[in-house]
Amino acid sequence: MNLKQLSQMLGLSQTTVSRALNGYPEVNHQTRERVLKAVRETGYRPNKAAQRLATGKAGSIGLVMPTSPGNSSDVHFSEFLTGLGEEALRHDFHFVLTPADPNDEVGALRRLAASGNVDALFVNYMRGHDPRLDMLKTLSMPFLVHGRSIGSKPDYPFLDIDNEAAFYDATKLLLQLGHRRFALLNGPIYLDFAIRRKKGVDAALAERGLALDEACVSHTAMTDEQGLFTMERILQMERERRPTAVLCSSTVLALGAVRAINQAKLRLGEDISMIAHDDVLTLLKPENFTVPLTTTRSSLRAAGVRIAERLIGEIKHTDTFPAQELWKAELIVRASTGVAPAD
Repeated sequence: MNLKQLSQMLGLSQTTVSRALNGYPEVNHQTRERVLKAVRETGYRPNKAAQRLATGKAGSIGLVMPTSPGNSSDVHFSEFLTGLGEEALRHDFHFVLTPADPNDEVGALRRLAASGNVDALFVNYMRGHDPRLDMLKTLSMPFLVHGRSIGSKPDYPFLDIDNEAAFYDATKLLLQLGHRRFALLNGPIYLDFAIRRKKGVDAALAERGLALDEACVSHTAMTDEQGLFTMERILQMERERRPTAVLCSSTVLALGAVRAINQAKLRLGEDISMIAHDDVLTLLKPENFTVPLTTTRSSLRAAGVRIAERLIGEIKHTDTFPAQELWKAELIVRASTGVAPAD
C-alpha cells in the first residue's frame, strides 16, 4: 500500500496523512491515532526516498564508532544502543553507524553531517577538553552528548549522570562502615566519567583527612579480565597497606575483582567490601552475584531511550526538552558492604 491508497482509504488528503505520520503538531490527536491505527492494520511503510523529498528529513540519527585492531567490544555501549533502538523503532527512525579511525572522529562526524544521510548526531565516551565539541557547535544540525567534557565550556546539550556525586556517596557509605584503606578500579583516565568518579572518591576521603594510595588505583578498559588482574595485584600488597574497601566503575570490572577475592580465600562483605557502578546490564545483574553487590545504579538503556526521545523530538519539532540533564545515581545497599575488619 502506498501513501495515496492509504489516504483514499481514510478519506484524508495525502498531506494530512504524511503530517500525521511525521508528528506535525497541527494534526489533532484523534486524526493522528486514526492514521496510526490504519498503518498498523495495513502494514503500510512509508517510502523513505519519497518521505525525504517531502519533508527534507532523512529519518536517521548518526553515530560514529571508533574502530581499530586494539578496540574491544563494549557491553555498556550495546546496552545503551538497545535503549536508543527501542525508541527509534517507535518513530520509524534509523541509525547510520559510521566506523572511524579513533584518531579521526572529528573528521568522521563532519563527513557524516555533510552526507545528508542523517538529521542529527549523537556522541559519547566524552574526554576532557573533547575536540569533537567545537566542531559539532559549528554544524546547523541537532546533536546530543551522552556524558560531559570536563574542562570544556558547558554550552552544549547533554544527558549525563552525576558521576562525582555517585562515587562520593559510595565512598561516604564505606567510611561510615569504618573503612580507611580504599582501592579504585576505574575506567580509562582520559574519559570524563572516570575523571569525575575519582574526584568523588578523593573529595569524600579528603573530608576525613584520607587519600587514595595511587598503588591501589587503576585506569583500564572495563572488562572482567582487567578486574581480575588488578585485584590480584592489589591483594598481593602487605597486609597493613592492603585496602579493605574497593570501588569499581562497572559491574563487569567487579566480576573479575570478585573472582580474585574468592581465589584469595577472602570473604566479600566481611574481609573486604565492594561497591560497583551498576548500569542495569541485562546479562550481568549485581543481585545475582554469589554475594549480592552494593551498587550505584543508573540505567544505560534508559539513557538511550531518553537521548532518542530528545533527538527525534527536536528533528520533528514535536516536543521541547531541557538542553542539559544530570541524573542522580541511586545507591543500592546489598551484602557486599560490611563493617571494616579489625586490623
